[in-house]
Amino acid sequence: MTRNVNSAGSLPVLETSRVRLCVPQVGDAPAMAKFALENREHFAPWEPKREERYFTVESWRELLGQGIERVGAGSGLQFVMYPKHEPESGIIGQCTFSGIARGPFQASFLGYGLDRRAVGKGLMGEALEAAIRYCFGELNLHRIMANYMPTNVRSGRLLRRLGFVPEGYARDYLFLDGCWQDHVLTSLTNGEWKEA
Repeated sequence: MTRNVNSAGSLPVLETSRVRLCVPQVGDAPAMAKFALENREHFAPWEPKREERYFTVESWRELLGQGIERVGAGSGLQFVMYPKHEPESGIIGQCTFSGIARGPFQASFLGYGLDRRAVGKGLMGEALEAAIRYCFGELNLHRIMANYMPTNVRSGRLLRRLGFVPEGYARDYLFLDGCWQDHVLTSLTNGEWKEA
């Protein structure tokens, strides 16, 4: 069971049986920089090449400040994941709903990353189920799109388990890890979407 432990109008905090998801604040910059640095090699095949500055606390203060602005504007939402019963152990993952569009589209892109030491335990699936439920329920999004590189077999399996449906194949879709990468395009739609 997922529950939103904040009152209405405040930033969401979601809990599952093993994970707590929070919207990161500027004060979380040291923890985010640590998470990024400790997983630098783990994430490298799936991300753009990062400059050294990306791994600094200063850079993360700026990135998190921009993230809070996007939350305020309704154009994006990021969650960081902590072990529910050991939050002091630090961030174990993150997921981002970016490019939130309203009007006739009511959609967002989903991206995510899990700490290398937490892979294979079902934690990302558990966290994404809660985050997607929030975005479909509280934000009333109709579509969430998630695209993955064909070589990222684990990500493809996760999205299928969550109900994402393949919609196409994009050649040279994103410039990641120093070259243009093909992607499988998938989406999940909200069967309970309500017209405002």
